[in-house]
Amino acid sequence: MQIYKKVFRPLLFRFSPEHAQAAADFFLKQSFFKSALSHYFDYFNPRLAVSAGNVTYPSPVGVAAGYDKNCRFIDGLLSLGFGYVVAGTVTVQPRAGNPSPRLLRLPSREAIINALGFPGKGLKSAKDYLQDAQMRQRGSGKPIIVSVSGLKIQEFVDCQKTLQPFVDGVELNISSPNTEGIRTFQDPYNFEALILALNESRIKPLLVKMPPYFDELGKERILRLVSIAAKEGVDGITVANTHPIKETKLAVGHGGLSGKPLLWKTLEMIKEIRLEVGKGMAVHACGGIFTCEDAIEAIRAGANTVQLLTGLIYEGPSVAKNISLGLIKYMDQKGIKTVQDLAK
Repeated sequence: MQIYKKVFRPLLFRFSPEHAQAAADFFLKQSFFKSALSHYFDYFNPRLAVSAGNVTYPSPVGVAAGYDKNCRFIDGLLSLGFGYVVAGTVTVQPRAGNPSPRLLRLPSREAIINALGFPGKGLKSAKDYLQDAQMRQRGSGKPIIVSVSGLKIQEFVDCQKTLQPFVDGVELNISSPNTEGIRTFQDPYNFEALILALNESRIKPLLVKMPPYFDELGKERILRLVSIAAKEGVDGITVANTHPIKETKLAVGHGGLSGKPLLWKTLEMIKEIRLEVGKGMAVHACGGIFTCEDAIEAIRAGANTVQLLTGLIYEGPSVAKNISLGLIKYMDQKGIKTVQDLAK
């Protein structure tokens, strides 16, 4: 959508990232605007449906966790043509997040550095919004996944028990580079204890968002977590969270890099994790997905679906529809019947 890149994006980028998102959020929550968005951007084709990890997605293009932290804009995001949304990350208690500045754009690289640190209104507020969203989206066939996190196992369990009646799946965030303490669950012993505790009350599919790795030791550690997840019946793995990076312009001096520079690593990890888990577990590609070509590469590498956040910010509101139309065009050219056949 060239008008977005030529007119609206330059205007939005004149504001700080958080103020720009607040402006976008205003429109996403207006009922008249959501209806108009849906009429223009929503796109459905049964050839795009994906069944993976005990969830059926009408499209393989989803919104990654991190945009809708308080679960307030689910309807608006789904009206943009996304097949599903991952809301959150939700924590038990309200959190202010890290001090500002805590978001930085890198337009020349089509990237963002995020040091937000889970700002949110907490579990009770998220429950209310998700309950309302579930009622409005009933029958739409578009799954709502919620991302949750905490510093203790009980905090994850509390989030799961409270929210899973109102969602189609729960994604565990154990990998944010912007929040102190949660990476304790990247220790295999702690990770297995967390999954076992969640399995006791699990009634909906469980997913885990893994951190990236950059050397053989890191790869070995993450693949061990993936192996534990598969053994304990986790339904899906999201690959992967943002890349840790130092940045003196941010108040905390570091953050998580997202956007175009991550694609190569996402594809590499997808291939290696798919090799580890086989075909039984869902794998969702997250990091560097901007275009139909990116989505095709990720699906061919072994992903069942792709998730966008920074791609939405840089490409604009038509990004999901453009990817979906591009997938259909590509499948027509190659004689492929469904998007699930792309990886074969």
